[in-house]
Amino acid sequence: MKPILFNTDMVRAILDGRKTVTRRVVKPQPVWSSCDMRLVWKNVGWWREEWNPIETITWKHTPYRPDDILYVRETWAPFYETMYSDPVIGYRYYSETDEEIKERIPEYLNWFWPGRWSPSIHMPRKAARIFLRVTDVRVERLQDMPPYDIAFEGFRKQKDFIELWNNILKPADRALYGWDANPWVWVIEFERITREEVTPHA
Repeated sequence: MKPILFNTDMVRAILDGRKTVTRRVVKPQPVWSSCDMRLVWKNVGWWREEWNPIETITWKHTPYRPDDILYVRETWAPFYETMYSDPVIGYRYYSETDEEIKERIPEYLNWFWPGRWSPSIHMPRKAARIFLRVTDVRVERLQDMPPYDIAFEGFRKQKDFIELWNNILKPADRALYGWDANPWVWVIEFERITREEVTPHA
């Protein structure tokens, strides 16, 4: 099982069933003298789709592969029984509304929360509540995204996706990986699964 990070808005989109695909920058970016081509995963490696399908391409290993199980890292916080107790007895999530947490943990008001959030990068697997199964992986230019994929990314308008894409990058990286740079990206499609479905992979 592998981790994958999402910001709060994208966590909400996954929970609402609006987000079923994500794009991540390929690092390092490939440098090819030939014309751009779409690549698809064929179990044993990356293949040129428009060219001879028997000819494989030497390629950096993808971060995720079809059938991989992922746990989502999101902004979170631990609960304790009292201010001075240990260990952790539960978790809360920044993307949750008060009503959602009340439904999930009716007794949470009797628990102690330190009052501060932990960043998603520090979330352990045991704290995760969202699990995904990778259904497809491919490589393409960022601007080659088909119009319908905007909705699968969890957005209504392309400009909103572009704004988020540029904003999540470090300022120094925008010239290389921003929308206008049109970088190569991993396109990772997934489906949400239950914790019970994860058990055989844990």
